[in-house]
Formats: sequence, C-alpha cells, structure tokens
Amino acid sequence: LMIALSAGTGVGINAVLSRSLGEKDQENANKAAENGVFLALVSYAAFLIIGLLIARPFYLSQTRDEAIVSYGVTYLTIVCICSVGMFTQMTFEKLLQSTGRTMYTMVTQSVGAVINIIFDPILIFGLFGFPKMGVAGAAAATVFGQAVAGALAIVFNVKVNKDIQLDFKRFRPDKRMIGRIYAVGVPSIIMQAIGSVMTYGMNLILIQFTSTATAVFGVYYKVQSFIFMPVFGLNNGMVPIVAYNYGAGSKKRVKKVTHLSVIYAVAIMLAGLLVFQFISISFIFAGFCIVMGSVFQALGNGVYSLAVSVARQLIVLLPVAYLLSLTGNVDNVWWAFPIAELMSLSMTIFFYRRINRKIISKIGEPFPAVEE
Repeated sequence: LMIALSAGTGVGINAVLSRSLGEKDQENANKAAENGVFLALVSYAAFLIIGLLIARPFYLSQTRDEAIVSYGVTYLTIVCICSVGMFTQMTFEKLLQSTGRTMYTMVTQSVGAVINIIFDPILIFGLFGFPKMGVAGAAAATVFGQAVAGALAIVFNVKVNKDIQLDFKRFRPDKRMIGRIYAVGVPSIIMQAIGSVMTYGMNLILIQFTSTATAVFGVYYKVQSFIFMPVFGLNNGMVPIVAYNYGAGSKKRVKKVTHLSVIYAVAIMLAGLLVFQFISISFIFAGFCIVMGSVFQALGNGVYSLAVSVARQLIVLLPVAYLLSLTGNVDNVWWAFPIAELMSLSMTIFFYRRINRKIISKIGEPFPAVEE
C-alpha cells in the first residue's frame, strides 16, 4: 500500500508536470512539483500513524502465532515510522522522470538497493561491530537505503533539474492542482493496490489443492517480474513524452511514441513467451495493455486503466480461477490468466479507439472559445 500510494501519486505528478512543461506553463509545472512534495509528506504522516497504532491489530487479524506477530509488528512498525525516505525517493525520482532525466533515477534506485543488500546481513547478524538486530535489522537496512536514495534524488533535482524551480517559502497547498494530480494518480494507486487483493484471492483458491500450488504461484510471480519490469521501465520513459507532447499539441509525436512503445513492449513479451512457454501466451496481450494503460494515464484518463485492471484481476481472473478450481484439477486454474488477458485486451482496444477519437485525433486543434 505504501508503494501503491507513493508510486500512484508520482504517476499523477509526472503526467501533470510533463503536460504543463509541454504547454510552456512554468508556473503550473512548479506548482505540480511543490504540491507533489506536499502530498508525499501527508502520505508519510498517514503511514506514521499506521505504524504506531495499527501494526499489531493488522497481524493479529491474520494469525495468533506470537512469533509471527512479534516479527511482523517489529518489521512493519519500523518500515512505516521511517517511510519518509521511501516517499521522498519516489516523489523526487518522478520529478526527474517527468523532465526526461531517467538516468539519475537509475542511479538513486541502484544506490538504495545496493545499500539495502549490503546492510541486510550486517544488521541482521551483527557483523563488523554492529549490533545483532534480527528482523529489526532487515527493516533498518531497508529504510536506510530508501533514505539515502531519497536524499540523493533531492540533490539531483537541485543540481541538474533546471526545468523545475521549487520554492516553499510562500507555498500553500493548491486544491485544484492536488485534484489534477489525483485525477490521474488515484486510478494508478488503486490498480497497484488491487494486485495484492488478487494475489490474496488466488492463494485462497490454490491452498485448497496444496501448499505447493501457492508456492508455485509465488515463485512464478517473482520470476515473471524479470519480463514485466522492462515494460514498466519503458512506461516510465513514455509517460512524460506523451504528456509533454499532448500539452505541446503534437498529435504526430503522441501517436508515434504510443505505437513504438506498443511494438517494443510486445517484442519484450514475445521474448518472455519463448522463455516461459505455453502459459505465458498471455504476455503478448499484457505488453499491449500495460503500455496503453499508461497512455490513458498520460492523457488524463486514468479511469480507463483502472477499469481494465479491476475487470482483469477482480471481475474475471478470480471468479474464472475459482470456477476452474471446481474441476478438481489445479492445472486448469492457470487458464484463468490468458482468459483474463483476452478480456483485458478487448477492453483496452475499446478504450483506445474511444480516446483516439475524442482526444488524440484533436491534439493541436484550437480549444473552442469560451463564452463570456
């Protein structure tokens, strides 16, 4: 949920800021960045409260095993209370992405991940004179890496991101700008959050067969990320370009970026298909749907992406998986994924044709005059 909130809000900031730059509206671009930082701090405050008050009830709602509850509460409390680093990192990385400086975000993410990896064993087992902290050490390593990455992202924005000027001396939260950010961001937040609901539901279905089935599903989801991550990276580069050219009124470039991104994404998924073989036939459809979902967000229609995601994961995937589980053969359950992707493909094509007719085809045309 923390990642969903921070990343989803970042998508909204990215789209609004890039479009403002495309429109040569520096004031709104700065305002989007400043309100984005404000939202990051508000989000941190919410999870600070969650860490202090809700960690133990959250675990007790799932298990009465005191060891699990103890470890879980320790980890979750530290990660929530110290999540300011994560929200800072996510927000300032989006500011860099929105102005095309994605190489710097690669540096911040890499530094944060390497610090986490190095300090995990050191703090867990008490190496090199550090105290042995156990699970608390794992949480401390995580938030330390995030804090360093967040600080580095701030430095990069101050030093190299000349397209945005942050000035908080006279800052006041802007309801209108926050509304614009969340108009794009909320669908993205929900889309990422419902992934957890889908995983929870699939685990409930698969556990009826054997715990091995749930383990296989977990391993599959981890491995498939190697195929999906390049497409998500492609999206990070595509969204500011589409949003910028939308604001600049360049219909030709919006269409070109969209078409090329779809081609690249499907090519990546075809490679994944060869690796994963038969069940990953749905990858071909997923590449197209992921890219088009980001195009919807970049053009200010994130609700289309949300509708496709909800329909795929909750309305089709889980019910179909449950019905197939009634056959008594766990192998049949896996067919729910390509079936859900076919539905997702159909909805995505429908929404793209609609947005192409109503928005993309009219990019560059003068706005109708407003009557006095």
